[in-house]
Amino acid sequence: MRASRLVSLLLLLQTRGRMTAQELADELEVSVRTVYRDVESLGAAGVPVYADRGPAGGYRLLDGYRTRLTGLTAPEAEALFLAGMPGPAAELGLGPVVAAAELKVLAALPDELADRGGRMRQRFHLDAPGWFRHPEPTPHLAALARAVWEDRLVQMRYRRWRAPREVTRVVAPLGVVLKAGRWYLVARCDEQIRTYRVGAVLDVLPRDERYERPADFDLAGYWRDWTRRYEQDVYRARARIRLTVAALEFMPYVFPPEMSRAARAAAGPPDEHGWLETSVPIESVRHAHTELLKLGAEVEVLEPAELRDRLASTAHALARLYPAAPDPAVGTSVTDAPTGPAVGR
Repeated sequence: MRASRLVSLLLLLQTRGRMTAQELADELEVSVRTVYRDVESLGAAGVPVYADRGPAGGYRLLDGYRTRLTGLTAPEAEALFLAGMPGPAAELGLGPVVAAAELKVLAALPDELADRGGRMRQRFHLDAPGWFRHPEPTPHLAALARAVWEDRLVQMRYRRWRAPREVTRVVAPLGVVLKAGRWYLVARCDEQIRTYRVGAVLDVLPRDERYERPADFDLAGYWRDWTRRYEQDVYRARARIRLTVAALEFMPYVFPPEMSRAARAAAGPPDEHGWLETSVPIESVRHAHTELLKLGAEVEVLEPAELRDRLASTAHALARLYPAAPDPAVGTSVTDAPTGPAVGR
């Protein structure tokens, strides 16, 4: 445990430069006294750690001193290569950089750890987007990522869902996020932090001006809060429905996650015919109409009346198109529909 902490302390000083004893203690989750002892141990082992006195002082390494990555454990080396994202890195314009960095890491690792890391990459692969979803074109992603890295303002033309459809904004890019195969830009605009879909960016013009990045901005924290607010704001109404047990079990395959989770949580006990009542959150009547049609004749809307009437109109229109009822013996229920390629057969 202590050896791992010493390596962490050394790498913190190597990557961040001068740090106070309190900053090191906070990062390592130990006491300041423990940091003092660890620094003495590093010095005794020949690591050139120096202490600068005064209000702006702290510990630092001798200029030019670097350590090899021999402190990595076997699980850490495996996780390092499992975390590689060649697809997203290439979209950001960093594909060659990531490849070169991995080669340097492999060269610095002992042979055993390098071999374990390579085996991890060959045995596990991450493919995040869902089935039948093609990557969204993002021709301006690399330019936006460069502006994020350089703290540079950009002028961008953006297509949004409400009028006017196309707008031009000058924004301060704070970060980019990959969510379920789609890229999003987090940027400050008019003193507010907003989220933009990169695929809807029509044009980007980098500006010469730089901006001062907010010292307290946390991209991961912002994204976590924003996604929670977004999901709460999207579903502004509820529908009460009656459906079969089979349809309830099928919902996770064809419905948005929030709708299927809520339906399962609110579901009552099934009756003797295998039907039950529940409620689902909906964006709008139009949205719910499209989603519930996926369950065919195994769902009935009880309320709101507008949604029930719309589904009834669709059912009558379909009956006019297909007046002859098919033989039930050869019919197909929603649970028979394919959800993906056959595996493990």
